[in-house]
Amino acid sequence: MPPTLASLVHHSALKLTVRAGGERLDTPVRWVHASELTDPVPYMEGGELLLITALKLDAEDADAMRRYVKRLVGAGVAGLGFAVGVHYDETPKALVDAAEGEGLPLLEVPRRTPFLAISKAVSAAIAADQYRAVTAGFAAQRELTKQALSDGPEGLLTALASQVDGWAALYDASGAVVATAPEWAGRRAARITGDVERLRERAAPASSVVGGGAGDGEGGDGGDGSGEDRVELHSLGTGRRARAALAVGTAAALGTAERYAVHSAIALLTLTTERSRSLYAAEQRIGAAVLRMLLAGQPDHARGVAGDLYGGLLDAPYRMILAEAASASAGRARARAGDADADAAADGGGAPVSAEAAAVLAEAGGDLVGGLGEVVESAAARSGEAVLVVPDGERLVVLAADRGAVVAACAQYAEAVGGARGGSEQTGDEDELVVGISAPAGPIAAGAAYKQAEQALSVARRRGRVLVEHEDLAAGSVVPLLADDAVRAFADGLLRPLYEHDATGRGDLVASLRAWLSRHGQWDAAAADLGVHRHTLRYRMRRVEEILGRSLDDPDVRMELWLALKTTASAE
Repeated sequence: MPPTLASLVHHSALKLTVRAGGERLDTPVRWVHASELTDPVPYMEGGELLLITALKLDAEDADAMRRYVKRLVGAGVAGLGFAVGVHYDETPKALVDAAEGEGLPLLEVPRRTPFLAISKAVSAAIAADQYRAVTAGFAAQRELTKQALSDGPEGLLTALASQVDGWAALYDASGAVVATAPEWAGRRAARITGDVERLRERAAPASSVVGGGAGDGEGGDGGDGSGEDRVELHSLGTGRRARAALAVGTAAALGTAERYAVHSAIALLTLTTERSRSLYAAEQRIGAAVLRMLLAGQPDHARGVAGDLYGGLLDAPYRMILAEAASASAGRARARAGDADADAAADGGGAPVSAEAAAVLAEAGGDLVGGLGEVVESAAARSGEAVLVVPDGERLVVLAADRGAVVAACAQYAEAVGGARGGSEQTGDEDELVVGISAPAGPIAAGAAYKQAEQALSVARRRGRVLVEHEDLAAGSVVPLLADDAVRAFADGLLRPLYEHDATGRGDLVASLRAWLSRHGQWDAAAADLGVHRHTLRYRMRRVEEILGRSLDDPDVRMELWLALKTTASAE
């Protein structure tokens, strides 16, 4: 505790006597200042003990003393020390009355006590208080380090909350609450997630002070939750973007010892949440090696290399996730197709990016694939799941536990990106995201899972969707898989002679062909659907064969015609 007026009064060497304001002797003293000016207020900062001899004051003038004392109180002076035996043999009654009226503590300084002795006493007390704060800070640092090593971030938060006599919360890179201490602080921490998100928008390191809201009936304020917390927010991390954030809630501003504890917690949490780049790069190299072994059909070697880092991931069903920017997927489509139709499929018809999409891009720093990597790693950290994240050129490869938090977070991220597009079914911007997810697989089926994820990724690109799961492909129709410009061009070219024939009014060959194929070549049923005689339908099918130059007895021809009819129908 800093020195107070009471501690100076009880100082045996100073021999100070209280003449007024005895009920306010617990006021802290920030410094001691001696001044004989009639108005020392412009030179005061507040919290000082002012020492005077009344060299230039008429200390017996009641009105003058009331004005003088009132100005001192307005400036925040902690107390007034009056030296007797210099110009006045005793403290003037006018000064005593004025001090009593304003509630200003008035101390009488005997002739044998020099002002310098009082200054030294205050200075020594302040130095001792600072030393105690530093010592307490180092002790807090040792305790926080011990808890961080033994119990991780949760133990550190518990120790920090105890040190500051308040609560503490840790947020991940997405702004979600990861841990709180004590447990009752969870709702208070959740109320300031908006402030945490705003802190993340600032360049790291960053900090701010906010109000956490009052009253849930929990807390260290006697359980009544009254009063508004003073909450300090600090970003954690050494990179351009914060990797996490720390919130510290207290009833009042932090003291020196508490400040040391918070700074120690920031340093320790930064070490635990922001791994060194070399360590992170080494883990990624291990992950890449594990992935190569899995794809090469060497699950036993992969498990041996994975060790404790990724080994648990290979002991249960997992999902293979592939993600690319739309531009990379379009480039692969053009490389596979090698013609102008593929170029048209990749580049045409895209809706402009909406304002919401621009906001999502900005949140991910313009890199939605990199943003997905951060999201899945944050989800893994929160849930304690193992996850393998391997950047592979423009592609991101993720191995995640089936039905786990990482797969769910990936789906939620894709849904947010899709919603930001404004419902557009086209990927019209090169920076947009496409994701393919395999069916659940085990280590021996990694190659098949990778192929499934690639197939789902291709379908996502062709359909203009952000995310497609391989399991969903067999649940629907094959027709949407063919709904691109190349297939539509083939269908239009195949059926054009029939449409041109029907346009002349010489028969309804397209409708007749559709009815006959839908009835699997059953003449009577198809004729009944059309409302014509079966001989009329037989004549029309012969005309179809003549016009197209193809035999309807060929099952491949019937299949191509049926798909062409379905494709043109969906386009209409």
